[in-house]
Amino acid sequence: MTENKRKSVPEGFEKRPEEKASFARKELKQAVAQTVSFRPGRGPGRGPGAETEKADNIKDTASRLLRYFSAAKKQLTGLIAAVIAVTLLSLAAPAMQGSAIDSIKAHDWPMLYRYAMLLLGIFVVNVGVNLAQSLLAARLSQSIVRRMRHDLFRKIDNLPIAYLDTHAGGDIMSRMTNDVENVSTTISQSLGSLVSGVLTLAGTVTIMFLYCWQLTLITMVSVILTVLVTKKMSDVMRKAFRKRSALLGELNGHSEEMITGYRSIVAYNKQDDVTREFCETSDALARVSVKAEILGGSMGPIMNCISNIGFVIVAAFGGYFAYTGLITIGTISAFIIYAKQFSRPINEIAQLYGAIQTAVAGAERVFALMDTADEDNRGDRPLSDIKGHISFRHVDFSYVPGKQVLHDFNLEVKPGQKVALVGATGSGKTTVVNLLMRFYPVDSGEILVDGVNINEIRRDELRRNTAIVLQDTFLFSDTIAGNIKYADRDASDERMQKAAQMSNIARYIERQPDGYDTYLTHAGESLSHGQRQLLAIARAVLADPKILILDEATSSVDTRTEQNIQNAMVNLMRNRTSVIIAHRLSTVRDADVIVVMDHGRVVETGSHEQLLARGGVYYTLYQTQFEGKAT
Repeated sequence: MTENKRKSVPEGFEKRPEEKASFARKELKQAVAQTVSFRPGRGPGRGPGAETEKADNIKDTASRLLRYFSAAKKQLTGLIAAVIAVTLLSLAAPAMQGSAIDSIKAHDWPMLYRYAMLLLGIFVVNVGVNLAQSLLAARLSQSIVRRMRHDLFRKIDNLPIAYLDTHAGGDIMSRMTNDVENVSTTISQSLGSLVSGVLTLAGTVTIMFLYCWQLTLITMVSVILTVLVTKKMSDVMRKAFRKRSALLGELNGHSEEMITGYRSIVAYNKQDDVTREFCETSDALARVSVKAEILGGSMGPIMNCISNIGFVIVAAFGGYFAYTGLITIGTISAFIIYAKQFSRPINEIAQLYGAIQTAVAGAERVFALMDTADEDNRGDRPLSDIKGHISFRHVDFSYVPGKQVLHDFNLEVKPGQKVALVGATGSGKTTVVNLLMRFYPVDSGEILVDGVNINEIRRDELRRNTAIVLQDTFLFSDTIAGNIKYADRDASDERMQKAAQMSNIARYIERQPDGYDTYLTHAGESLSHGQRQLLAIARAVLADPKILILDEATSSVDTRTEQNIQNAMVNLMRNRTSVIIAHRLSTVRDADVIVVMDHGRVVETGSHEQLLARGGVYYTLYQTQFEGKAT
């Protein structure tokens, strides 16, 4: 295992500083829009005014989602059975209550007692079944989400480097967290409510028509009014909440830029400007938030008002029908409860529709990532007794079609040779490493290791025999020993300590209170850049690779630390084929061969002395760095 999981941004993908700020702000807005949802008047959640994401292909996405349900048939069957039981009990209770009232009118006390006991039993059983429904829904959702997250993580672990280079890390994390969580929430909270709502509607309408079809039709008037008002208010609320989400994202983005760029703001004396911009956005957010909360808070009272008007109408006409002998008083009581039960599922289903749409849209984003082609894993030839002879033959490559990075690139690196790649930024140095590691496939030409095309070599064996030390070293939140042994988990403590000594980091480790068991928090942020680099070199030493790649390993450290790292690298490169990428020419003077690149082409090769004597591109670069020549 090597550091190949950590990569440099390839040429062609760099952003200017002002573009980075704009890009970060845009990403933050998108993240806020995805993660912040509102339920008017009832705390966090999704309500009629919330933004609803929609899937492009609902049918196919829902079909794929159902496959995860098929693997949890027991939980799904139990959940549906519990929902049906709850619905039947809810439908039976009003009928029993109505019959009990009629028993009072008829002075039939034994029958009243019987109905009262039945009602008590229904309520007790209903509580138990509801608890079982909640438990089954939670287990079902977690079972499905666990399998979905496992599948997604396995896919991420096998994604090609090109995908990770061209897609925002925040977006990939959002699919793993927010989108999967939307699916989980919908399954645990909405699935049972949706099935129950449909069954309740069907059962309630049937029973109401059996009781009195005339009163049922009258009840429909208030229901239709409820649906129309809900739709109209939802449209108005959605606009307000959409604007609030956008302003909240803008405010957070402005705050993030102000905090990260505070030194520049102070240096240019722009505190008043950024404060004014913040206050303007904050005031606009406050105005929109007040409007959104008023609209959201009014939804409940308006719906209750319409519902109460419906009850009055039902009671009035029910009383008349009871006076004429069409129905009994107990039927009126049951009818009022059924009317309330009828309107409740309609509102719930209307709200669940948006949640389900969002969940399906999230599942679609998850499946889109799962459908991404895995990293090229061609090749089944093992690397036995590798010598480290590397050949690039007529290689052409481009990250983006039409923007070629390497042009007819040829390079020969003999076993045990130390070759340095130098050149201006964007000349293609890091691209050479990306191609050698099979992070990207070549457009044309071939790359050979010991005379074998790397596409024919097993990918894991190629990388197992190659170690890379990057400019931006990545350490894990683990002990120092764990970070060094990341290259070889089975390595003995003696081998690990020897690797640390060869890397000139052993003395620092031994001065720590816990030595090699010192825990590095926040990926080793407490260490200096040079110390992190030396730990990375120790990791590479422990990997004992035949091919070593050093990508700008000393470009971000001071001169003294650079010398310490160079001494460690001398030990590391001994008896290994080494490819060094460097801007500082002081680090490549003793290279066997220096390859000068310019716009994806090899323009000069030779030793340090030969290239200086030639007076070409390398000579110009050297003069720029060491003789103070203007650039």
